[in-house]
Amino acid sequence: MGREDMILTVKTTAQTELVDITAEVQKVVRTSDVGDGLCMVYVPHTTAAVTINESADPSVKADILMVLNKIIPWDAGYRHLEGNSAAHVKSSLVGASELIAIEKGGLVLGTWQGIFFCEFDGPRTRKVHVKVLHLPS
Repeated sequence: MGREDMILTVKTTAQTELVDITAEVQKVVRTSDVGDGLCMVYVPHTTAAVTINESADPSVKADILMVLNKIIPWDAGYRHLEGNSAAHVKSSLVGASELIAIEKGGLVLGTWQGIFFCEFDGPRTRKVHVKVLHLPS
């Protein structure tokens, strides 16, 4: 079983932001020459995450952030001395990785689905690890 690894760089511009990284992940998959396999997308940060959701309507990203910011406010008397506990909580709830099937060299995503890097303590320059695993035929 072969494997391809790539680290993407994501530069965010706001404290909380969802960045569509679908095209970049798909490019990694295409250059790996995989037919069928798995693609793991992993965010090695404690104040960021990755998720799959609708990418056709930009208001969905705004709605997700609105709800997360409402239920996990930035200032709520947290004890963490750095002052970014809300970002840690959001990261834990959304998650650090996604696993996506690959068929015939492409990501298996629904018609409206995209892969989003989730920034919860920006703006920053972040890393996203993409690993492509080839499955035997």
